[in-house]
Amino acid sequence: MSRLALIVLMLSTPLFGGCEMLGIESPEKVAAARDAEGRAIGGACRHAGRAIEDCYVMNRKADKAAVFAGWRDMNDYMRENEMEAVIPEMSGQNATKAADASGEKAGDKAASKTGDKKSGDVANKPKDSKG
Repeated sequence: MSRLALIVLMLSTPLFGGCEMLGIESPEKVAAARDAEGRAIGGACRHAGRAIEDCYVMNRKADKAAVFAGWRDMNDYMRENEMEAVIPEMSGQNATKAADASGEKAGDKAASKTGDKKSGDVANKPKDSKG
């Protein structure tokens, strides 16, 4: 290796070592951050008394395994310490804003809460008398 190449390599190594300062994160750090965020979401959902399915619907972009792990951990913690769920108190306007922020349409939210089926669903089609 020539002397010039060695000097260039030695001078450029510190520059590439600081990639995180430039906003470039390693895949391991990104995965750890997603896992931690999913666990926090799951724990918060359980503390608020939400079912895990509702938590999945409200946080579609979160990793489901991490959300479940956080929900389960909080459930165990609450049982051990005999804690009750803290029911969230949101006014209708704030709830709408929260649903809009999560990417959920108001009609979808109302339909999912009441369990309504879409009009094209097989369950809503009339059954014929033949069985």
